[in-house]
Parts: sequence; C-alpha cells; structure tokens
Amino acid sequence: MRDPRTFAAEAHAGQTYGEEPYTVHLDAVAEIVRTVDPSPLAATVAYLHDVVEDTEIETIEICRIFGGRVASAVWLLTDPPGYPNRKTRKAELHRTLAKLEYPNGGPAERLALLVKTADRLANVREAVSTASRKAKMYRKEHRVFRASCYRDGLADPLWAELDALIVGAA
Repeated sequence: MRDPRTFAAEAHAGQTYGEEPYTVHLDAVAEIVRTVDPSPLAATVAYLHDVVEDTEIETIEICRIFGGRVASAVWLLTDPPGYPNRKTRKAELHRTLAKLEYPNGGPAERLALLVKTADRLANVREAVSTASRKAKMYRKEHRVFRASCYRDGLADPLWAELDALIVGAA
C-alpha cells in the first residue's frame, strides 16, 4: 500500500491552505484524528479526506490503492458534485452524514464522522487563530454541522474544543 500522506501530497500538489501548502491542513487533520484513534486506518482516511473532492482522483482509485473501507469513508466525506454553491453542497453532505449510524454502523461510517469532526476542528482552529472571516461562516453553520456529525461517545474531546472555539468566535 502506498503512503497515504505522500499520495495526498502528490494529488494536492500546487493547492494551498491559506498561504501554506495543502499538506499543512492534511497534517493537522491527521494529528487531530490520532488523538482519538491512533490507527493507521484512521490516519489514512484523514490524509485522503479531500482527495476525491479537490483533485482528479476518483473513489475507485482510492479503493484500488487503499481498500474499500478507506474508499467508503472518503466517499462519505466528499461533497456531492453538481450543486451550485457551498450552502446547498454542504446541506446535502450534512443530510448524508446525519444518516450515518454510530456505534451500530460500519467502520467506514465511524471513520467518516471522526475525520469530518477533525477536519472541521482544524478549519475552525485556523480561522480563529488568523481571525479569518471563515470563523463567522463556521459559527453560522455550527448548529447544523453538529446535528449531522455529533455522536455521543465519538470524539467528545474534539467536540468540546470545537464548541468552545465556536462560542469564543462569536
């Protein structure tokens, strides 16, 4: 199996996260995920979570290289195509995430919920630390995001920090 960080870095080559290379964001998400689930599988999904959404890589290639469980989780994390704006894209993604079962769902569902929470926490940390206008957007979206992604007992420390940052960004 290929190294997921290297694969993601190559796929996101030339993309940035603010002023930084996109790998800064991927590393942040993977590090946050490791605080809850130190498994290589969780880190793999963390590194690949934006690959299908933001690059030319397709889910089938993720499946071929990293396996079905990883591909399923990445697919669940990918904004659905064809929507005209962020608001409708995110609403559709949140509907999908809200349907995921935990703890009775499969491992891909658990990984998707965990990585999505870590991704949002990384984004909010960045927005708050740089006083970005995105902090206001995340604050506005938080109620719906929480309703779709929060599951009792999954990533509670991440949610505590995320909730506190959102309240502090008000």
